[in-house]
Amino acid sequence: MSAVHPSASISFGSRVHKSPFYEATRRWGCNAFSVYNHIYMPLYYESPEAEYWSLVSNVVLWDVACQRQVEISGPDAYDFVRLLTPRNLAKHHVGQAKYVPLVNQAGGMINDPVLFRIDEDRFWFSLADSDVLLWAQGVAHGLNLDIDITEPDVSPLQLQGPKATEVMRTLSGAWVLDLKYFWFRETEIDGIPVVVSRTGWSNERGYEIFLRDASRGDELWERVMAAGGDHGITPAAPSQIKRMEAGLLSYHNDMNLSTNPFEVGLGKFVDLDQAVDFVGKSSLRKFHETGLTRQLKGALIDGDPIAVNEHRWTVFDGDTQVGELTSCVYSPALDKNLAYLFLEISYAEPETRMRIITPDGERSAIVCDLPFVANRANT
Repeated sequence: MSAVHPSASISFGSRVHKSPFYEATRRWGCNAFSVYNHIYMPLYYESPEAEYWSLVSNVVLWDVACQRQVEISGPDAYDFVRLLTPRNLAKHHVGQAKYVPLVNQAGGMINDPVLFRIDEDRFWFSLADSDVLLWAQGVAHGLNLDIDITEPDVSPLQLQGPKATEVMRTLSGAWVLDLKYFWFRETEIDGIPVVVSRTGWSNERGYEIFLRDASRGDELWERVMAAGGDHGITPAAPSQIKRMEAGLLSYHNDMNLSTNPFEVGLGKFVDLDQAVDFVGKSSLRKFHETGLTRQLKGALIDGDPIAVNEHRWTVFDGDTQVGELTSCVYSPALDKNLAYLFLEISYAEPETRMRIITPDGERSAIVCDLPFVANRANT
């Protein structure tokens, strides 16, 4: 078997899409990319650790245009959107965003987007990494609903960190001080059409700026960076460290089509009593009645700082295999190795000691509840 090349990289071409901010990210020193929703996504500029400290201390700007939108519009849009998620949307107001699991007929997780109600008959699903556009078009086939299902010209940036509000105030005005958590407003920044929402993937106070004209991506990026100059703003990428501290999930890492919402702590977003016959309802009811057979839990891994895992690692209780590690990272603020473990339910109790087989040898870990750090975004 050949050795892994230590300087493996992604080669850039025309097949994978580039975000409206791509040239700016290269110009500002992005050193690594991944591919997410068929788009190049920055992984880091200086280092994940340096960007983590900028995030928790000051403010950072992320290019998350890979977080594509699926727009459902038309007279029957609300009725159709309610078919797509087990979350009850009876009180979903215009100007409000909601976190919504999406499942298939078998109850398996398809995606966990944030749903924006742009207007009475227009919605955006702001997506994790899977092809929801194609799935939604398939669900709609044969229903004879008056709807359009499209991918609009919308590309988000995320402005995250304790100084994000001051930067956003410079950009948009004092009205952002009154913007409630998980609400948004359509506006302009120096004539650039955007939607600004009080949302993000960091567990810090933050905003998403949804660009509505891709031709002005470079202009918007530079405007945000200039507004943040007095607040120590730096370009960065979504933080694996911060999202794990916060107990946030990552699609494909911590859940997939073989995972149901109850197993990953999303049962509170499943309303089986609503009259809507949403996709996967009968399967989710069976899961609910049967009870959990496995569960995603947190864990603290002993030893020196651990590298982010490229594959799932096997978890043992004694000599018995009882689950898998889905994600891990070293937290410099907590000075601990954090992990998510998918465990058989009888082993998913806090304080249970586990053995984890890593590429560098065996580690000991102790199970705990999520999150590792309390929510700071809603403050």
